[in-house]
Amino acid sequence: MQQTQLIPRVGGAPAPPPRSAPAATARPVPAPARPRRRRRWWLVALLAILAYPLVLAGLVLLGVDRVAAMPAGQRPPPGPGHTWLVVGSDSREGLTPQEQAQLSTGDVASRLTDTILLLSTAPDGVATLISVPRDSLVDIPGYGQNKVNAAYAFGGPALLVQTLENATEVRIDGYVEVGFDGFYRIVQAVGGVQVCPTIPLDDPRAGINLQPGCQVLDGAQALGYVRARYSDPRGDLGRVERQREFVAALADRATSPAVLLNPLRSVPLALAVGQALTVDAGMGPVDLGLFGLAALRATGSGGQMLTVPIGGSADTRVGSVLLWDDTLAPALWASLRDGTPVPPQLLTYP
Repeated sequence: MQQTQLIPRVGGAPAPPPRSAPAATARPVPAPARPRRRRRWWLVALLAILAYPLVLAGLVLLGVDRVAAMPAGQRPPPGPGHTWLVVGSDSREGLTPQEQAQLSTGDVASRLTDTILLLSTAPDGVATLISVPRDSLVDIPGYGQNKVNAAYAFGGPALLVQTLENATEVRIDGYVEVGFDGFYRIVQAVGGVQVCPTIPLDDPRAGINLQPGCQVLDGAQALGYVRARYSDPRGDLGRVERQREFVAALADRATSPAVLLNPLRSVPLALAVGQALTVDAGMGPVDLGLFGLAALRATGSGGQMLTVPIGGSADTRVGSVLLWDDTLAPALWASLRDGTPVPPQLLTYP
């Protein structure tokens, strides 16, 4: 073994032997920091918020029925805007005998259209909801002159679309139908809708007896409210005005935070809407979304709602009918065809 020689320090004791440099100590690699639990909860919450409307939309789409509603043959050319036919039929499908008795619908097998609405959007984004009274006299292809709601009974949605296109020369791009059962369940799902009738409505045929004043209607009462006409001094014209007002109130309630942000309301509502709707076979998810947005715009503060201008009535072989105004009605249809604003004088028409 080699011995280390001690080199004497000048004028003193020998110097200590040199020390070797200490070996480098390996530092432990720190483990990656775990994300804070709070951050993970925020991520989960964000994903849930983003997915929530998609889930609701999916529930609606799962239940929608489809029907071939667009007629064959020659039709008006597409316009610059978009127009949907919205129908409330008196179909009792889905109602048990007990529910038919509760809702005072009867058990009539034939199907008519208690509500006929045209929802139209203009290129400038303005949406208009137009009531077509069911007693309007029109020419039904293959059946001659009759009340417009008879077209549905004669030939279903396609004949009704064809009849209205011939009468207005407006291209109808989509079709949406809701029956008695669907309407009742939608109102039930949102927990009722507030209305403010200004006259008493006592109509045993519709199963309704309401006094003037604001009140919340459940599904059964709401169905009677939009059907009643025999106790309304304005008959069918009064009813179509109430129908539009109720549609606006229902849309306002359905899009309120109390419903949309409450899964106990919004999920049943999405299921009820899906099961209530019958749409044209050509309407896809995007078309349904555009329809929903147009309906919200038309019934909102920036929308327009009116009735086809009526010029008078007549007694015919099919009963008492309403006649469209020879000047104002064509002006209304021209605005829809051309995508121009509805004439201001029509917006005051009830």
